[in-house]
This record gives sequence, C-alpha cells and structure tokens, in this order.
Amino acid sequence: MGENATSPDMVRYTVPEAAQVLGISPEAVRNRLSRGTLRSEKVEGRVHVLLARPDRSQPIGDVSTDIPTDIVDELRDRIRYLEDQVEQEREARRRADTLLARMMDRLPELEGSPDEPGPSVTGEARPDHDQPRSDAPGAQEGVQRPWWRRVFGG
Repeated sequence: MGENATSPDMVRYTVPEAAQVLGISPEAVRNRLSRGTLRSEKVEGRVHVLLARPDRSQPIGDVSTDIPTDIVDELRDRIRYLEDQVEQEREARRRADTLLARMMDRLPELEGSPDEPGPSVTGEARPDHDQPRSDAPGAQEGVQRPWWRRVFGG
C-alpha cells in the first residue's frame, strides 16, 4: 500500500487501495473524489487518494467501540422487534390472501347461473312472483343486477 504523502498524518493510496482501506468499491471512491469528499493528488498522471494515517490500535471499520454498549443493545432489541412485526404482518397477509382465494372460489356459487335466478340472499322478493312490475320508463327488465347488489342489497 502507498506511502509518501505530502503530510505526515496522511497516506497516499491508489484508487483500488483506497477502496479496500475504506471498505467501499473503487467507483464509490471515484464518486467521492468528484464530489470533493476525499482529498487527492496527481502523481505522474495517476490519481492518488489521500487518507488519514490509520491508527494501528483500532481496526479499520470497527466503529462499535465509539458507540456505547447500551445504545447498541437497544438498537438490536428494536431490530428484533421490527423483524417480529414484519413476520406477523406477512402471516396476516397470507391469511387474508387465503380468505380472498376461498371467496373467489365461491364467487360463481354466490352469483348463481344467469339462466336460473336463485333465492335472494337478502330476502327480497323476486320480481316474477306476485309482484307488480313497474311500467315506468327506466325499468331494468332483462338486465341482471351485479352479484354484490343481490348480496348486499341495493
């Protein structure tokens, strides 16, 4: 890995080396260079990334030592809780899908055959049994009502 940086607390790396040190992709390093969030210099036509000299006492990428343990435990508990909630929601969705599939299977039974009107689910009288027919304009003779109107009324 590179050395010889302009400052004693900085180390010069190639883009792939900097990506490895930072634990990100070389493309992410290039993006940070273009945004100016990483410092760089050109040496012999090649771009080198300038990073702070690593502290040998702390492994690179180990940030858990900076966060108090009680906060880490609280966050882990919250993650477990949220994972449980997601699983419960998935199970509820599966149950709802099953019920919907069962209702869809029964749909033809609820609608009945268009040739033979079945007994009304709502208990309303059928127009062909001793009921006077409306001769008013707009009467819907011969037009079958939607199944949901027969079931729920209207």
